[in-house]
Amino acid sequence: MDLNTILGEISGFVWGPVMLVLLLGTGLYLTIGLKLLPQRKLPYGIRMTLAGRKADPDHAGDITPFQALTTALSATVGTGNIAGVATAIALGGPGAVFWMWITALVGMATKYAEAVLAVTYRETDARGEYIGGPMYYIRNGMGRKWAWLAWLFALFATIAAFGIGNTVQANSVADALNQTFAVPHAWTGVTLAVLAFLVIIGGIRRIGTVAERLVPLMAIFYVGAAAVVIALNIAEVPATLAMIVSDAFTGTAATGGFAGAAVWAALRFGVARGIFSNEAGLGSAPIAHAAARTNEPVRQGTVAMLGTFIDTIIVCTMTALVILTSGEWLTGQTGAALSAASFGRGFEGGELIVTFGLVIFAFTTVLGWAYYGERTAVYLMGVKAVLPYRLLWVVALYIGATAQLDLVWTIADIMNALMAVPNLIALVALSGVVFAASKAYFGGKK
Repeated sequence: MDLNTILGEISGFVWGPVMLVLLLGTGLYLTIGLKLLPQRKLPYGIRMTLAGRKADPDHAGDITPFQALTTALSATVGTGNIAGVATAIALGGPGAVFWMWITALVGMATKYAEAVLAVTYRETDARGEYIGGPMYYIRNGMGRKWAWLAWLFALFATIAAFGIGNTVQANSVADALNQTFAVPHAWTGVTLAVLAFLVIIGGIRRIGTVAERLVPLMAIFYVGAAAVVIALNIAEVPATLAMIVSDAFTGTAATGGFAGAAVWAALRFGVARGIFSNEAGLGSAPIAHAAARTNEPVRQGTVAMLGTFIDTIIVCTMTALVILTSGEWLTGQTGAALSAASFGRGFEGGELIVTFGLVIFAFTTVLGWAYYGERTAVYLMGVKAVLPYRLLWVVALYIGATAQLDLVWTIADIMNALMAVPNLIALVALSGVVFAASKAYFGGKK
């Protein structure tokens, strides 16, 4: 049995029934415990996000609440929104999109709770910068006897960062530019490394500033282009939405180049790719929200939950509708190639939307995950790890762009699952803190 087969079996196991129950179960538990607060307070979260563009200078933190959201979005709105959605449909059929929606809806509660706990239990490091996330709310909220669990999360997240947030992204960009414009992989690797270094060397404040400007622009550009394609196929939308819902419970029969998919495949790939895209439950996004300049954890939680809604309910859905209404999903293609063909079916040159989208989305993901990995590395080794980590990060970008990474996606999936487990345990253990804080904050608010 070769390494690829072994890793594939491990990935299949960790993303099996147990992990799906943990992720969806935790999100459902929090949703019920919060009495649908994330869904009910979505308009409030939008208002707080817009108000968060200018934070109170007297509040603790390093970046504005809006910058914290865009930094988290910079990490989540990535190749998963283009290639990941296409892969979910290619392997799980249209029904996978339904389970991505469910994952996002309960994931809003998960992301909300993560941010509330991140701000509640954050600390400052030796340089005076605010740091937080699962490793801190596990240690400070659950007690020192659980420090080993916090350490495991930090270890898994540090390793995962080089897969999900670095080499995978660099490889996707290099392949896209090479196939579309014949740009050598090495040139892409050098360019990515230099640009990323210029941003991450400035720390969270520079990352937040870049994310604040780039993320809204890239999201509007991509969603706008997708809307054009969907509008051209508007007659197919009602039937497509009906197919998404029905296939989630009946499976999808083989037709054309599509091999067919059972209900279990739709559920598995929908949840897995949904989590890979919006990261609700992984424990990555709260690391960014912990740096927000705010004295109110619940308020930041309402900002954080908006990220899951934007990433999956809006961006991923637009990609899915482009793919399904175009009919290209029946050709047997998968990944970014399927997305590109679907946009190309919409209008001449539509393939370039996917290329540019991949490049921009992947680059911002690199920036967001550079910060996540740096913070978890600091937890493990202290602030002395910051500069070596940043240098290693840019070197890994070049390697990712120029090397063959057939196993990286599989390894990234495994690391995602491993880092999620400690975080999910903490969310359940500390759910009482989240419920109490939410009740106290919204007690006098409409």
